[in-house]
Amino acid sequence: MQRSSMRRLCPNIDREDALETVLEVPIPEEMFASMGSDVALRMQNMLTWMKAQTSDKWSSPVIAARINELRFLLYLVGSPLIPLQVQLDHSVNRPIRDSSIEASTAKYIVQQYIAATGGQAAVNAVHSMCVTGQVKICASEFHQGDESVEARSTQEIGGFVLWQKNPDLWSLELIVSGCKVSCGSNGKLSWRHSSNQQAPVSKGPPRPLRRFLQGLDPRSTANLFLDGMCIGEKIINDEDCFILKLETSPALREAQSGPNFDIIHHTIWGYFSQRSGLLIQFEDSRLLRMKTADGEDADVFWETSTESVMEEYRYVDGINIAHRGKTSLTVFRYGEQSSNHKREIEETWKIEDVDFNVWGLSAEDFMPPADIKQDQLVW
Repeated sequence: MQRSSMRRLCPNIDREDALETVLEVPIPEEMFASMGSDVALRMQNMLTWMKAQTSDKWSSPVIAARINELRFLLYLVGSPLIPLQVQLDHSVNRPIRDSSIEASTAKYIVQQYIAATGGQAAVNAVHSMCVTGQVKICASEFHQGDESVEARSTQEIGGFVLWQKNPDLWSLELIVSGCKVSCGSNGKLSWRHSSNQQAPVSKGPPRPLRRFLQGLDPRSTANLFLDGMCIGEKIINDEDCFILKLETSPALREAQSGPNFDIIHHTIWGYFSQRSGLLIQFEDSRLLRMKTADGEDADVFWETSTESVMEEYRYVDGINIAHRGKTSLTVFRYGEQSSNHKREIEETWKIEDVDFNVWGLSAEDFMPPADIKQDQLVW
């Protein structure tokens, strides 16, 4: 059996002579190794780090600025949401007749994808999952203008635990370089917040986590792209692929916009191998307008383009899922009253453990944070 590269134990915070405690979110051994020159120093530094999670040390200006930067990166590439709500259909065998050629072709491609990931019966047999993995994130600074820049900076290392019970019930705990982001969905709304800050919890309609669609959840991926259109072909990493495209409807964009921002567009593409039937690449592009008090001419636009390449598909309990990949994200910021700025962010990820059909997992395990009042759960 392959040795896990994740550390799951930490020193006891209350008593140094007591047994080690289990980390809520495992961290990569590489992250642990960077905490000191020997094991004793690493354990002491890790203990100090764990204690700091519950203190007010994050309020200092220097650390607060650092956490703001990490939080920005984690919200963009670590825990982004997809605007299209995934349906709970157990069958992807929708009628192909009475559809356009592009829609009929998309449904056929999705059926081949289901066969490649284990088949209809195996996919339908999955009702929950728990995934443990690690991430590495690096980013460029914001550069003025539209020139090409590379994501080169200090590499941030971390780990995550992802729980799911059907598409609308899920939770994610993500720790990178000491910053923790928690997000989830209870079927009525989705939320996201950073535990290292006193910032309010952001919430909205139930939506799937993008990470599920990066080769982890075949049923959600299939149901999502059933409504797509086949718009052509493209070679990705020497693989001939079909391209399926989805556009978010104006009504859905309006429902997910807020008082201070509008979603102008959000488009999704999936690239499915003609040889294996598997999803090779997943892309989406979103344009957001941030409203300002100075009027429409002073509004700021944020455009994000995200591309994920999935690799190392392996079977786990009869389901073929991607175990590693890379996500590249480009952020443009522009507006009438501001200069254009561009930033590149890159995340590499690796799945360590996957467990399907977790015993005892219920809806109560996906409750929102206590500071979200019950009357806010009605949408």
